[in-house]
Amino acid sequence: MVRHRHRVRVPAIAVALMVMTFSPVGLTGPGIVSAWAQAPQPYLMTTQEAVQLKQAAAYLNSVGTMRSRFAQTSSTGNYAEGTVYMKRPGRLRIEYDPPADVLVVANGSSLIYEDGELDQVSYIGLGDTPLGILLRESVEFTDPAITVIGMREANGLLDIDMVETDDPGQGTLTLRFALNPMELRQWKVRDAQNVEVVVTLLAARFGVDLDDDLFFYARPPGFSQTD
Repeated sequence: MVRHRHRVRVPAIAVALMVMTFSPVGLTGPGIVSAWAQAPQPYLMTTQEAVQLKQAAAYLNSVGTMRSRFAQTSSTGNYAEGTVYMKRPGRLRIEYDPPADVLVVANGSSLIYEDGELDQVSYIGLGDTPLGILLRESVEFTDPAITVIGMREANGLLDIDMVETDDPGQGTLTLRFALNPMELRQWKVRDAQNVEVVVTLLAARFGVDLDDDLFFYARPPGFSQTD
């Protein structure tokens, strides 16, 4: 059954992959941009947290494929459900349930955003989205390109907050893992105005066979391409 608190609309749906690029409540104005342009401050973690961070990276690098239902919420009140397919590195497909007429495909180099209501398609670089971190060929939280800015553990769950070191204005990506055994459960994107989009995985299956055709995209006839 599909629920929606507000009718899901693009770009107000604030798709978690692209909320910093397409959401109308994203980075607006020189004050916000300059504030987020400052170098991020690394989180001073304990020895135990450093071990957990390494374990989380090893887990992500062991995940080749995933298929899952998901529930997406935002702090603006939007709600949506759908199915997500991931094939690392670089490939992702997000199919939203009606009434959201939205398709998101990452084909290895670009992230493609199809708006069925407006008959428009947008292309952006995969590295220009916060979740591009998750789709890298190798995830290393010690990579200088990534700055971990926070960690929290509670009730058997571990949250890791991170930003792109050179472009923190893209937003903060939080990955949530279950512990014992470790498993990806959720991701969250937060923008400069503290608008959050949370995607919670439901009954995720890892290591499944996924056809490469899932990540091929052809623009439908009559759809225009936007910058």
